[in-house]
Amino acid sequence: MAYFDASSAVPLHPVARQALLASLDEGWADPARLYREGRKARMLLDASREAAAEAVGCRADEVVFTSSGTRALHTGVAGALAGRRRVGRHLIVSSVEHSSVLHSAEVFEADGGTVTRVAVDRAGAVDPAGYASALRADTALACLQSANHEVGTVQPVAEVAEVCRAAGVPLLVDAAQSLGWGPVEGDWSLLAASAHKWGGPSGIGLLVVRKGVRFAVQGPVDERESGRAPGFENIPAIVAAVASLRAVRAEAAQEAVRLRGLTERIRARVPELVPDVEVVGDAVRRLPGIVTFSCLYVDGEALLHELDRAGFSVSSGSSCTSSTLTPSHVLKAMGVLSEGNVRVSLPPGTAEADVERFLEVLPETVAGVREKLGAPAPVARGSAEELLVDSLGKRCPVPVIELAKVFGRVPVGGTVRVLSDDEAARLDIPAWCEMRGQEYVGEEPAAGGTAYLVRRVS
Repeated sequence: MAYFDASSAVPLHPVARQALLASLDEGWADPARLYREGRKARMLLDASREAAAEAVGCRADEVVFTSSGTRALHTGVAGALAGRRRVGRHLIVSSVEHSSVLHSAEVFEADGGTVTRVAVDRAGAVDPAGYASALRADTALACLQSANHEVGTVQPVAEVAEVCRAAGVPLLVDAAQSLGWGPVEGDWSLLAASAHKWGGPSGIGLLVVRKGVRFAVQGPVDERESGRAPGFENIPAIVAAVASLRAVRAEAAQEAVRLRGLTERIRARVPELVPDVEVVGDAVRRLPGIVTFSCLYVDGEALLHELDRAGFSVSSGSSCTSSTLTPSHVLKAMGVLSEGNVRVSLPPGTAEADVERFLEVLPETVAGVREKLGAPAPVARGSAEELLVDSLGKRCPVPVIELAKVFGRVPVGGTVRVLSDDEAARLDIPAWCEMRGQEYVGEEPAAGGTAYLVRRVS
């Protein structure tokens, strides 16, 4: 079985396993106690904090260990906003942030705060000018991920940090996907990360709050972790998390070159091997191990199941794989095709042979899913100049399949009007037009759903 979902979690690094087992016998006691066992635990905790600070590029007393990366982000966002409440109640985030940041923004908004969501380009990157224009006199905090978890695009953190610093606004960076590859550049103010993203044990997060940043912890606090992460520290897991971070960093430069070569191979060959595919994300400014593509006329859930049966563990941002039938917020913000979406994220040590086997299996797998789907015959009526396709009640990717089946029946200049009540159609029909070089005219309300109008230009 080839595991290609490192963006979700990386298998436990051998160094992490060794450190975890070794510290179980020494790190079980309360590090706040002065007796021998407590002092041993404190030494392990302090040494881990020093090592983590070195890896991040900050002071040891700026590092807090939390129960998860999500908890680190929630704590960081809430604490920074509360600490700067007198400045104002305005928060800036990008439209492609991890859901944990967006959920924090929603809670803040529900509590009376205002949120500006900065748009991204078709590659998934923000423009620093977007943050500059979003800054206001009452802005308390800005948030930006170092790299996107779904498409691998690396964000211009240093440039955005400079813009925020000039305005006196702290920038919180979600470094979950990138910290294992290297420190985050730029004059950021807060940073969060998650150990299971770099081969550490799950349940350990990292929160860094630079000195001088106004920060007010929300909720009950105690004396542990500067009051910012209440509860007894899981010292063996912390030791393992930091040991694995140091280990992957030592291998990062060489492994990044190797994985980048493998993902470049996937990016180049998938469109050659599989028709009607859109490879998404920035082609250059990207993490080494992530490559994402979407396949027209494919049910994403069926494709993932078939790849799993073929021996490949991959993930997807396709609405076809979710119970809400709503496309990934990342793909939606980028304006790219969402149906049949596949994210391949290679963990360190991925064998070249596994990538080659994936490229061999993929074309037949996609073709099989398309054949099994057997798109139903569309209901079409109207003049030769315009056809109406009724796809109400039909889900991704059927509306696009029905559009493609009838499109050749209208002359150049003619239009097809697609009726759909599937939210994914709002993203996938314009994406189909982009891929096919046809004109997407727009949408309008229709009985039972929305009408999407496409004009044939070639």
